[in-house]
Amino acid sequence: MSASQERQVHFGRRTVLAAVGAAGVAAALTACGGSKDDKGAEAAEPAGKGEGETLARTADIPEGGGVVFADQGVVVTQPTAGAFKAFSSKCTHQGCAVKGVTEGAITCPCHGSTFDAATGEVTAGPATQPLPEMRIQVTGDSIALA
Repeated sequence: MSASQERQVHFGRRTVLAAVGAAGVAAALTACGGSKDDKGAEAAEPAGKGEGETLARTADIPEGGGVVFADQGVVVTQPTAGAFKAFSSKCTHQGCAVKGVTEGAITCPCHGSTFDAATGEVTAGPATQPLPEMRIQVTGDSIALA
């Protein structure tokens, strides 16, 4: 193999390695991002998912707290006695699932965002959009998706 052919082989290998590296970086960046709606918030799951499905009894939702129903993609809170609210459990920052409700705040473990348990509004970032409200129906002591 001549010197010029050898340089072409090395150049070709570098090109291939650079292309593979660039493809890996692009894939990683795509995986870290989420789909965003026109306002920059994460797209919420459809509110009709699990419609009519009983989630819990009212006694299961602590006053001033709440419960995350991961399979249904919803967090139900009771900010004040007898007042129940529901929000998407998908953080609007990068789509992680929120993990709990303590002291009136819905918390996301991925990057530390918190949301008001009564309104879904952001109380600490990096999230900038509120959690989308979801419809629930309280009948007697039963809470169901509406």
